[in-house]
Formats: sequence, structure tokens, C-alpha cells
Amino acid sequence: MAEQKVAIVTGSSSGIGAAIATRLANEGYRVVVNSARSVAEGRALAASLPAATYVQADVSDEAQARALIATAAEQHGRIDVLVNNAGTTKVVPHDDLEAVTPQVWWDILSLNVLGTWQVSVAAVPHLSKSATPGNIVNISSVAGTRPVGSSIPYAVSKAAVNHLTRLLAAAVGPGIRVNSVAPALTETAWTADDPFFRAIADKCRESTPLRRVGTAEDVADTVSALLRLDHMTGAVLPVDGGAALI
Repeated sequence: MAEQKVAIVTGSSSGIGAAIATRLANEGYRVVVNSARSVAEGRALAASLPAATYVQADVSDEAQARALIATAAEQHGRIDVLVNNAGTTKVVPHDDLEAVTPQVWWDILSLNVLGTWQVSVAAVPHLSKSATPGNIVNISSVAGTRPVGSSIPYAVSKAAVNHLTRLLAAAVGPGIRVNSVAPALTETAWTADDPFFRAIADKCRESTPLRRVGTAEDVADTVSALLRLDHMTGAVLPVDGGAALI
């Protein structure tokens, strides 16, 4: 019997990350759940999944990003999949330029872009040993491809993640595939509580071709599919219910 593959999902104590971790565990992966702060939630999720473990780490910090990968490799003996889901934003109207301070830029870019980079670099030596080959899946956003999003820094960070996906795919093939999933607004407990996101959800229900808001499970479906598409790398797949068509 083949040894179970191992998948790390950053930022997976809740929301999209938790849905991805759950899906992969149900498909037979040994999953490493991660969060920077929600330790109790992360441990509870890992305890609910077969053969899963939890590692606390803030991936925007290089030492912690490297420690996450080293700990996962030590616990499980291999790494086959890395899902870079950890991210953050700050809701700032795009025309409120003064509100976007250098600190806002740094808070968003350091996690969304630098964090993705740091974990990926640390994971590459392990992923390159996977026989399938190894996989990196970056969770991006439609804000990285269109002039939308919760703030300009957030949109810029996701555009950077999309281009990083293409550059990494070219750099680490053929032993590792790198792809990105770009959701539109996705229903989570966090987005449901914010008036900005509720307004977008109402628009999605009224005007997108599929007339609904995406779910965390929709994103998990796409990640799962990407892991089976062996001839795809450097792709940015929208999960937007046709929002780009309006």
C-alpha cells in the first residue's frame, strides 16, 4: 500500500483554509493544519481529521515559515502538497488614498506575498522529492486580475501572487507544479459580518451568471481538482461564478 501523501495548508484554522484541509484529509492526505493566532481552533480541526497535525507559525516571519516546513517534514517524513492560503486584508475604499499608510501596505504584502514566497522556498526541497510531482497551490483572488477588491494593497498583493505563481512554475518544473486559485467573494464567518462584503454578496446574487456567492467548499473543490491535473502548471483559475463576465 502506498504511503499517504502529506499536504500543508497555511492559514487553515477556519474558512477557506479549513475547507481545503478537510477536503484533502477526506481524500486520504495527511494534513498539516496551520495558523498564526487561532491555536485552539487549529488544534481542534487537526484533531477532527484523520492523521492530521497542527503547527502554529506566522508565515510572514521567515524563521517561522521555515520552522513550519521543517516541523511538518519531521512529523510526517515527506511533503507532497503546499497550499498557500494564509492571507490578510484591510477594507479601505480605493479612492481613500491617505488611509493606505505604509504600515497597511507592509501588513498585507508581508503575509500575502512574502509569506507565500518564504513557505514555498522552504518547501521546494521536500516537494521536489515527491514522485507525483510535488504541488504548490496559491490561493489568490479575482482582485489580482481586475480593479476590484477590499483595498488597493490587497489587490496588488494578489496580482503579485498570480505572477509569482507563473514565475515559480517556470523555475521549479518539472518536479513541482505551481498553480493559483482566484476566488471571487467567498462566504465565510468573517465575510458575513462585514457590511462591505455583504454588499458584494448581494450584487453577486443579483447579477452574476450563477446568481450565488461562492463557498469555501467551491474553493476546496478547485484545489482538489488542480492536484489531479498533472499537465497543468502556471495557471490562475478563477472561481467566481462568472463574475468576470459582468
